[in-house]
Amino acid sequence: MKIDLKKELGLYAPRRGRFELVTVPPLRYLMIDGHGDPNTSEQYRDALQTIFPLAYALKFLSKRELDRDYTVMPLEALWWAEDMASFTTARDKSQWDWTALNLIPDWITDDHVEQAHVAVRSRGGAPALGALRVETLDEGLCVQTLHVGSYDDEAPVLAELHDVFIPESGLTMTGRHHEIYLSDARRTAPERLRTILRQPVTRAAV
Repeated sequence: MKIDLKKELGLYAPRRGRFELVTVPPLRYLMIDGHGDPNTSEQYRDALQTIFPLAYALKFLSKRELDRDYTVMPLEALWWAEDMASFTTARDKSQWDWTALNLIPDWITDDHVEQAHVAVRSRGGAPALGALRVETLDEGLCVQTLHVGSYDDEAPVLAELHDVFIPESGLTMTGRHHEIYLSDARRTAPERLRTILRQPVTRAAV
């Protein structure tokens, strides 16, 4: 039986046009850091060409050696910049820092990752393998929503989230902006892209 972590976790089905509070448990991810416009950055391209071969190597290892099959999770990413206006009003992608993410099951150990690392390295074609790491991300309380449309159309949604909903709800932003890409941008029209926008928060002190 193939496990779908999206359904198991219950965190991947927010509603469009509505901000909701969720509590995200500590989760383990494959991670690669980088900087710059994801549309033109060679670093970003290399990260994606590395993170998914390793993710699939782990899936097949788990199925073969542990008899536990699962669906490889979608691409996720953390985004931040010195001036957060580069995400909303300025929309200057060249100033963005990012961490590409892929969620892995909690039964995958560091030894499994090392085995998959060796297998992927032997095949070649994973240019950022040396930069890849596994780390636990503990986001806790978050606000999230579903955005349907092009990535560039996220700006008004993020502005409403950052400048209206969060302060009016007695919350303060704490972690990095988190996006979860439910659609394959190579095969989906921009106006039909489905992206979860997630922002870690804390309750403001009274």
